[in-house]
Parts: sequence; structure tokens; C-alpha cells
Amino acid sequence: MAKNSVIRLDNVWKTYKMGEVDVQALRGLSLEVNDGEFVAIEGPSGSGKSTAMNMIGALDYPSKGSVYLGNHDITKLSESQLAVIRGRKIGFVFQQFNLLANLSAMENVALPMMFQGVSPSKRRERARNLLESVGLGDRLNHRPSELSGGQQQRVAIARALSNNPEVILADEPTGNIDSKTGQAIIALLRGMHREGKTIIMITHDHKLAKFADRIELLKDGVIVGGSKK
Repeated sequence: MAKNSVIRLDNVWKTYKMGEVDVQALRGLSLEVNDGEFVAIEGPSGSGKSTAMNMIGALDYPSKGSVYLGNHDITKLSESQLAVIRGRKIGFVFQQFNLLANLSAMENVALPMMFQGVSPSKRRERARNLLESVGLGDRLNHRPSELSGGQQQRVAIARALSNNPEVILADEPTGNIDSKTGQAIIALLRGMHREGKTIIMITHDHKLAKFADRIELLKDGVIVGGSKK
């Protein structure tokens, strides 16, 4: 039975203007990720990983080519339309955690639900349940400065799950934590994949990429090879 495509990039180019110079960050990137896959996008520094993540996550528009979230071509959507669809379909886990310093763990997790119109009582209940599911039931009211790096990343994962998205997009999810904690974070991602989530991981680390079911190698803004388990 064929699986549904959740994200598709067709011949995507991204050009940035640096003074008088055009910098080609992506050079015809094509990629399709189907429902339920665990895919790693692997590449060295300067390969276009960050730009690829922005395209895959519909955080930016391509200079040329098309990006589809399900059946939606993002180039034909306004930023407000795109923000709504992106908020429902994709949960983001960033290397820098990107938690709001003045909010508690529970408030950070609840915030994306507010933008989707979820009631305050349901936001609190789901945030509590998600934090308990990642082992932080005793840290609900702690602010990021009161949490370790690994705990902050688990809050970020709980936040990524808050709107029950189809896809988790993780950018170097173990980059700012120690190796032991990193193994726990990967175990969480693999657990989410077993439960049916689509996982896309951006990484420079081949050891990390090998946890995925499929690896796509990125170099100079284009896929140059890959492997599949």
C-alpha cells in the first residue's frame, strides 16, 4: 500500500543576496518524505542544511521550485495561511532549544496550542501530560534557566508535540547536550517514530544519522546520495 507524501520538495533553489553577490544555498533540491518515515538529512557545514530545514519546515519560500505540505503548495499561500498549516503539520525541535526564558516549562509547551485556538484548560492539561511523558512531571513550573540542557531539550520535544503534528523536524537535536543525554533524546525520537510520527532529522553527524531508516546526503545544496535500511 502506497504511503502518503507529507512533505515534497521539487527542484527547489534558494538564492541569498550578499551585497553584490548571489549565493546559491540550494541548487535544485528534490526530496519526498512519506507518512511514518524516519529520515535523516546529513551534510557537512556549508552544505545547505539550515536552508534545507527552512524549506522542509516551510519557514521560508523557495526562490525557484515548489514545496508541498501535503497537498498545499506553500508558494501559493500567504504567510498567515502558511503559519496555520505549518503549526498543525510540523513540530520543531531546534539545537538551541528556543524556549522562552520568562515562561515555565508548562507555559512553553502550551504556547503553540494558544495559536491554534485551544482553550486554556485543555492547553494546561495537554502540556502537563506531554511533560510527564518525557519525564519532566516534576519540572512543570521551572523556567529554562532552572533546567539542564537535556531537560530543556525534552521540554522542546514536548512543545513540538503540543499540536499533535504529523511531522517532527529536529535540527541537530543532540548538538548542545552531552552524549549520554543525547542517547536519551534519540530514544525519545525513535519512540515517537514507533508510535507513528514522521521524523525528519537534520544533522552533520553520521553516527546520529544512522538511527534513521533512511539517510539523504546533502552537499552544495543538493542531494548527492543516500541509503536506506
